[in-house]
Amino acid sequence: MENYLWLLVCACNIWVASSISSGIKWVRVNVPQYRVPGETAMLQCDYDLGNDTLYSVKWYKDHEEFYRFVPKERPQSNWYEVEGVNVDMSRSNSKKVVIRPVSWKTTGLFRCEVSAEAPSFASAQSEAKMEVVALPTENPVITGVEQEYQIGDEINLNCTSGRSHPASILHWYINEQQIQKPEALLIYPEEYHQHGLVSSVLGLKFRLSNHHFRGGSMRVKCVASMTPVLYQTDRESIVQTQTLPLREALLLVKSSSSRNHGHAIIFLFLVAHLLT
Repeated sequence: MENYLWLLVCACNIWVASSISSGIKWVRVNVPQYRVPGETAMLQCDYDLGNDTLYSVKWYKDHEEFYRFVPKERPQSNWYEVEGVNVDMSRSNSKKVVIRPVSWKTTGLFRCEVSAEAPSFASAQSEAKMEVVALPTENPVITGVEQEYQIGDEINLNCTSGRSHPASILHWYINEQQIQKPEALLIYPEEYHQHGLVSSVLGLKFRLSNHHFRGGSMRVKCVASMTPVLYQTDRESIVQTQTLPLREALLLVKSSSSRNHGHAIIFLFLVAHLLT
């Protein structure tokens, strides 16, 4: 089983309030690191008021306020229209906000701000990023394959990823060695599809030589992975890893001697599969 690592920043940041020891001590948010369109997202805001009394809890997306809870007001909670945020008021309170359904426009930086009443008027806040993603359901596809090549011929291939959001990241490998030489890689514009999905396209160009073969064969592989846009403040944060399925397309190259021509003829067999 082969997997790739999807790096995610933990959505738990603690911001300490003012230096008043008897006031608000800390605020901590717990925001889903990623969601798929149509799902529900629960944003949690926990805090320690110390000896203070709660005045308000406010939620912001990218610095725009979309939810407010004030215990002394009637109604206690209010929702303000912000693009990509649809609050389920029946499930939201002073400690959590439920957004459903999420969409591409829900992606953003979410901040919870907690304020105390007089006499301290102290406040503290915490924030974390949520990314709305769609994982690819298709394997990458290798195109540009000829029926046969000779040693010295130029191989020019393209790899197109499955549709996803954000776009997948593509890498080429020859015999399990990642190709990093800029002159061998051709970067093409992304292909856009319905519902905000995107495909990445990466080309590979190299001249075939004997050193590419190990035991009479060569493996050319295109690997597609996804990493959401990460956010990390200058405050304390934790980096986690999650394993997700690796999607790849494999090109198996076999060589056989040709007595008539006195050189090697290369036969290519294309195999696309999902490693589980």
